[in-house]
Amino acid sequence: MAFEPPQRLVRALGETRRNGAAEWLEKLPEQVHQATALRELTVERVQAPGGRSSLVVMVRQVDGTPAVLKLAPDRARPEHERAALAHWDGFGAVQLLNPGDTPGVLLLERLHPEVSVRSLPEAKALLEAAGTLRRLWVEPPAGHVFETVAERTGRQAEAMRAGADAETGPLVEAALAAREDLLAGPPEERLLHGTFRQSKVLAGERLPWLAVGPDPVVGECAFDLARLVRDRVEDLIGSPSGASITRRRVKRLAESLDLDQERLRGWTLFRAVESGVRARRVGRAQDAELLLEFAGWL
Repeated sequence: MAFEPPQRLVRALGETRRNGAAEWLEKLPEQVHQATALRELTVERVQAPGGRSSLVVMVRQVDGTPAVLKLAPDRARPEHERAALAHWDGFGAVQLLNPGDTPGVLLLERLHPEVSVRSLPEAKALLEAAGTLRRLWVEPPAGHVFETVAERTGRQAEAMRAGADAETGPLVEAALAAREDLLAGPPEERLLHGTFRQSKVLAGERLPWLAVGPDPVVGECAFDLARLVRDRVEDLIGSPSGASITRRRVKRLAESLDLDQERLRGWTLFRAVESGVRARRVGRAQDAELLLEFAGWL
């Protein structure tokens, strides 16, 4: 199969050269050929613009059933995604069709990638997204392989300290202090999506909405919901009442899922600052500006 990987994926992998990302991208055409030949899949098209950490290919199985072939480098933790999808077994999330298979290659049920919850009016989108997320918060499997929230945010905290400067320093300190407070109590053990947002919820056939693309982690539910709070951040920043809308959103989402409002606010602050500092580090200045301004409202 001759193809050009989507530029969004190429740019994202270009932001980091560690963990073999460049080598993986170079070998990608051959990997796709091998994966489709082994499974007797017919390729329809590569999904574009696609994601920032994986290649998604629309395929048909030998019996004509539509499916999705997803290939991801090790740094994207595809085997953790496989384990989470297998544990959810289609409940609230896309169905995994190859539970035990080639590392880094996932065969998934076909959803409607052109129709995400983000296409709905904002209030409806938040409601549907939150309802989908609730289904995913289950007990993790025994002996699981997933990171904990404490472990993941610990790595992120180190990078935040290293990337802080005079401009971002106060926000970084506030975010790190919030993390320390949030981790002070006994940890909650729930399997979380890890990178949940409106665009990660797609229209399906089995259920109206199903989650895709998890980077699973184990911890408290407020951590998972925090990323949803800042969805459509560009619209929030562009609104003269963006700060008050954000505070109301925190309150509404916390109440709708029976979570502590202050814990949701704290994790929203941490995750926004972490994303903003990381965006600055890799040269995405506009994204960084939006995220850090948003974090300042919290």
